[in-house]
Order: sequence, then C-alpha cells, then structure tokens
Amino acid sequence: MTSDINRRAFLSGACCLAASPLVTPVSFAAMPGENRLVTIVLRGAMDGLALVQPYGDPALRLLRPKLALTPEDGLLDLDGFFGLHSAAADLMPLWKAGELGFVHATSTPYRAGRSHFDGQDMLESGGAAVKDERTGWLNRAIASIPRAADRRAIDVTTTAELILSGENPVDVWSTRADLALAEDEQAFFVRLYRNDPAFAAAMREAAETDMLSDVVHGTDKTRNAGIQSVAKLTAGMLSADHRIASFSINGWDTHLGQARTFKRPVKDLTAAITTLKANLSPAMWRRTAILAITEFGRTARENGSEGTDHGTGGVAILAGGAVAGGKVYRNWPSLSDSDLLDGRDLKPTLDLRQLAAAMLRQQFGISARDLETAVFPGLSFDTSAAYLRG
Repeated sequence: MTSDINRRAFLSGACCLAASPLVTPVSFAAMPGENRLVTIVLRGAMDGLALVQPYGDPALRLLRPKLALTPEDGLLDLDGFFGLHSAAADLMPLWKAGELGFVHATSTPYRAGRSHFDGQDMLESGGAAVKDERTGWLNRAIASIPRAADRRAIDVTTTAELILSGENPVDVWSTRADLALAEDEQAFFVRLYRNDPAFAAAMREAAETDMLSDVVHGTDKTRNAGIQSVAKLTAGMLSADHRIASFSINGWDTHLGQARTFKRPVKDLTAAITTLKANLSPAMWRRTAILAITEFGRTARENGSEGTDHGTGGVAILAGGAVAGGKVYRNWPSLSDSDLLDGRDLKPTLDLRQLAAAMLRQQFGISARDLETAVFPGLSFDTSAAYLRG
C-alpha cells in the first residue's frame, strides 16, 4: 500500500533529515479520531530508582550510599516519599499541572537473563515470554481501533522498530542521514526553492542540523538539539494525519559513574516531552498521551563502579493532557532485603502491559477482549486502571 507524503507533513519533518543516530527511526501510524498516543522506548534499561527516587524508603540509602539523593541534595520532591531527579527539573511544570505521572515498580514479564536484546523483544512485542510474539503490540493494536477503513500509511524509509512492525501498514521516517548532499547539491536546492519561503526555511533548518549525524561523539548541546528535532518532527506528524507515533532514546545503560552519565539521557527525555508539548496546539496536547518505557530496571544496589547493573522493576513515565498526572502510581514493595526480587532488584508489582493496554483503551476505544486476545495475548486486562483521564 502506498500513497504520497503530503506537503505539510514534509515541511513538519524537514528539519530532521539529519537528526541524531542516538534517536532511532521515528515510526508513525495514521489514525482517525482526535486522540494521540506517543510511545518513547528508553533503550539500555533506564534506572527508575534514580529517576523517581523513593527517598522515603530508608533502605535506599543503605543500598545506594553514593547514588541516593534527598531533597537536601537537589532531589525534587513529588509527594513526600518519591522525588524526581534534578536533571528532569523542566518537567516539574507538567507535574504541577497534572500532565505528568509515574508508574513505579513495573516491568514486562521478562525475568531470565536480563539481556537487553531479549528484554527489548518482550517490551516491544508485548509477549509473555521471549519470542512469544513476532510483531509489535502497537502494530497489532492498529487493527483493533474502530474506523479501520480510514487508515492511511506510507513507508518513507527501509525499517521500523519492532513495536510498530507487523502486518498493519505504518509510515516510517528515518531520522538518519543515509544520503548526504555535497555543498554544490545543497546550493542547487537552495536556488531551486528560493521562491518558496516555507520550503526554503525548512531546507535551512535541515542544513543546520546536518552536523547531528556525528552526534555520538558530540557535545550534550548537540545531542539535545537532535532529540528536540525528532520531537518537533513527531509533533508535526501528529498535527497532520497521524495519531500514533513512536521513537527511541538511547544511553540508559549506566554501569559506570551513573551520577554523571545518567543526567544526559534524562535531559534528552525531558527535552523530548517538553518539545512535544511546545509544538502541539493546546487542543491537541489535551488529547495526547505519552508513554515512556524501558526494557527492565536496574539493580537496587549500586555496584563497585558507582553505577548499577541490569535489574527488573523500574518506572514508566506518563505525560500529556490525556493522562491523570500529578501522582506516582505504585504498589510499593519496599527495598528491604526480604522484599527484593532475587535479593537484588526492585520487585515488580505491575505488568507493564496493563499500563499500555489501559492507554490504548482510553485513547482509541480498543475493547478489553481485543486487548487480551489480539494486542497482548493471554493478558487479563484490569479495566479499573486509573492511569488516564476519564
């Protein structure tokens, strides 16, 4: 199935022709209706105990004598028990407005091995075990959304992430610069479209972000600009014909020197969320839900390299005008030795698929039966979930 990219979508995304390779291809699905859903996959196992710290649990300081923070250390208090890492300070206005929330002690069913590859497979496929499902849960959800005849999709580049891969067609706009233009070629396009102000402006912005192709070795400022470009592209697509978008942010594997290395991806995530809000109209933002998820959490104990290793339980981030924010949702198991999973990890008390299913039901009206059979086979969906606005 093919169709043309409309001019509005192109101009919305032109600034990202050469965006950061630390952000993987952005995938889109065109949907009817007014609600929007954005999933952000946090690759590398984001440490939920660092982002949303249970400083009110006395065991945290014992497990993390060098990494644990308190409000006196700059931790941003959320509810008297949990605090937000200071690198995410720009998200606090969303928290106060009820447009940001967290779901703690959550995980996919993945337990064995703590492999990034297997963990991401389960996160994106939505299966109960590794290799249970060969397609992505977000792709399977497309077929269950009402008014399916109105769907439109286009393949802009060569590959999609697993979460949106499957039989249902989706758009894929690669944020990698696979085709570099020489200076004379760039000058040709500038001359060709000099009488088209909108295209000329988009071309200039794309040229200015060309340096982002080498951002892996660049500065934090350069990397952050790449994240913002991807979020602007996503907002542009959502402002046009698309209702579902997904992209990834890398850099969460913090085995060494976590106090320093953790700040960079947190700032990336913060920039992505705030840029999405800034580039969506107030009316669209009110109908948008953002779900940021990771393959698994990290160990409750810090390691000898002042970092953390692969763990289990973690935190999911909710944002947008459609979420019931201003709250840390949790069934907290505590961090005492007797309550740790395998004596090392935060014990999950919520299946992450429940959260994803609740958002799909709220945003797109997918039935509980379809969620349990087609989207997340075998899941017993809890219809009383309170994660989104009613």
